Amino acid sequence: MRDVFTSETARLLDHEPRLAVVLAAISAGAPAFRKAAADHPDRVINLGIREQLMIGVAGGLALTGMRPIAHSYAPFLVERAFEQIKLDFGHQGASGVLVSVGASYDWAEGGYTHFSPRDVALFDTIPDWRVVIPGHPDEVAEGLRDAVASDDSHYIRLSLRTNATPHDTRGRLVPMRHGSEATVVAVGPMLDPVLAATADLDVTVAYTNTPRPFDSSGLLSLLDRQPQDNVIMVEPYLAGTSTWLVSDALSDRSHRLKSLGVGREDLHAFGTADDHDRWHGLDPAGLRTAITDFLRP
Repeated sequence: MRDVFTSETARLLDHEPRLAVVLAAISAGAPAFRKAAADHPDRVINLGIREQLMIGVAGGLALTGMRPIAHSYAPFLVERAFEQIKLDFGHQGASGVLVSVGASYDWAEGGYTHFSPRDVALFDTIPDWRVVIPGHPDEVAEGLRDAVASDDSHYIRLSLRTNATPHDTRGRLVPMRHGSEATVVAVGPMLDPVLAATADLDVTVAYTNTPRPFDSSGLLSLLDRQPQDNVIMVEPYLAGTSTWLVSDALSDRSHRLKSLGVGREDLHAFGTADDHDRWHGLDPAGLRTAITDFLRP
């Protein structure tokens, strides 16, 4: 996904004179960015390892009418620089595109400093951010083009975890399979593990790569096909991040909701991304256990 991001961004720089890329060392050495920096030295800005400054500069560029992209590892881009996101974008009414890599624990070998399961929850505290979680590299370019062409603020969360095939969602919940016992909503790269976990279960599986704004009307339409409003959210970041949105959508309906995602406990372990999927119950076996326990308590 990162390769698609850097190459598509470099292409957009050739055609979008308002576009600027602000970096904090991460990805600055990518071949596409090195060439883009040579071709557009005033619009590809590498500030070194200064993420708070990166967001401040991006916010300032937005106020001058530019369309900035700021990019780094998720914990550095969002958690470390969140005060600047809050002030230099949110409070100033500026908009831009923030693109992260690393997701919740893609580089588990790098340790807890490189983990960021809380990023999407943080964006929920600032109004009007569109959040895109591609589930396949072929979903990255369209999301990036839409973000650059928009005047709204976008957060695009790239990952090494991918589904086998891309899906065109256009911001909606797209049913992959219909069933009657529950609707399982899979976000981004969680689709394939969910499909494997529920292969022989009588459940609807719906996919989205755009959890914000959440497609509440799409969820209600899917639930209208079921005898009971049973919902299972499976997200590749902090468990429960979207609970408040689902609860709001179903506030006037009797429903049951199960939220699955990365646990809140600090496991104090390196391991691999596959290890963390298993430890957090996000591998197909763990998901199946949680889903069947919910369906048959």
